[in-house]
Amino acid sequence: MRILLALLSLFLFLPASAGKEVRVYKGDSHFLDDVICTVRDGKVYKGRSSFLSDILLSIDENVIYRGNSTFMSATVLTIEDKTVYEGRSTFLSDILWTMLDGSLYKGRSSFRSDIVATLRDGHVYRGTSPYRSDIIFTIDGSLTFPEFIAVWYAVNYIY
Repeated sequence: MRILLALLSLFLFLPASAGKEVRVYKGDSHFLDDVICTVRDGKVYKGRSSFLSDILLSIDENVIYRGNSTFMSATVLTIEDKTVYEGRSTFLSDILWTMLDGSLYKGRSSFRSDIVATLRDGHVYRGTSPYRSDIIFTIDGSLTFPEFIAVWYAVNYIY
């Protein structure tokens, strides 16, 4: 009985995202052949893979790293609040994107003309477009903001 209680308490304190897998599909697709990447346990994997060699990016809190590394030299992006910086920097001049109200803006802009993508109902649309033909990718599940940014980076800069 004591072992059962110990196991139960262990599972109660595991993070909600432990073991969760989120697939990202091309456009509006949900076909397995259209999986661009998979997010699992703080890693972005190429396609449907789960091999260590297919890890594109690793997420550790608010820092995104190249591959399976968490070394400072492998830092690709740093996130503070809803602002994304290039590399390890948090200087204003190194802001790549800012997320406001479900839209991803260039730099630190909040002008509608600087919206790069809009996230609605699990779909990421090009700019402010509401059209299915402008869906860049579809997320089958929920992602944290750092996970979303890692996917955005993988889709737009690695593929």
